[in-house]
Amino acid sequence: MTADEIVSQMQRHNQIRADDLKHYQSLRHYEVRYKGLAAIGARMEVEANYDSASGKSFRIVSQSGSGLLVDKVLKRLIESEKEAGMDNKSTALTPANYKFRLEGIERVAGRPAYVLDVDPLVAAKYLYRGKIWVDAADFAVAMIDAAPATNPSFWISSTAIHHQYAKTGAFWLPEQNRSETKVRIGGTAVLTIDYGAYQVVPESPDAGTGLLATSP
Repeated sequence: MTADEIVSQMQRHNQIRADDLKHYQSLRHYEVRYKGLAAIGARMEVEANYDSASGKSFRIVSQSGSGLLVDKVLKRLIESEKEAGMDNKSTALTPANYKFRLEGIERVAGRPAYVLDVDPLVAAKYLYRGKIWVDAADFAVAMIDAAPATNPSFWISSTAIHHQYAKTGAFWLPEQNRSETKVRIGGTAVLTIDYGAYQVVPESPDAGTGLLATSP
């Protein structure tokens, strides 16, 4: 298949998922650790809910560690996800936002996947550049290795993002995210998100074969 054909199939399956996924809930585990002039860290547990009618909502269950990292990193992640979710069209993996190039086929978790280079058409806040792995059977994003399309802060020199998805029933949903950020003044911050086990409610038992692909 060509890159254009793969992306077209992705869009078709994304729409199926958007139409068929009614609700999901999971308990996420966030952790950030900074090593530089000092070594500090923070953790947060968050109940995440998605509803097809109202979108995503979050409830902080617990938090610990550095209050600065909780407020400036972990809580801001939740606010960014809310903001990005309000305009899926501008963050989706579509030709309107990205240029795609097919690199080949590899296996992800034992399943064949197309490897695509993705390059954002504009340096927008929630877009990224790098590689995506698209499951060859379901045309859902299985893995992402990327960097932000635009540097979010002068104090950051680089950020590397590794994002994995897994299949829950008929739906592909985020499984884990690991981001490593180099800070200009020295030091490295590592963020991990474990998305937890999902409770999924589809419109029908056989519905859904794709992932509504947005920013990781």
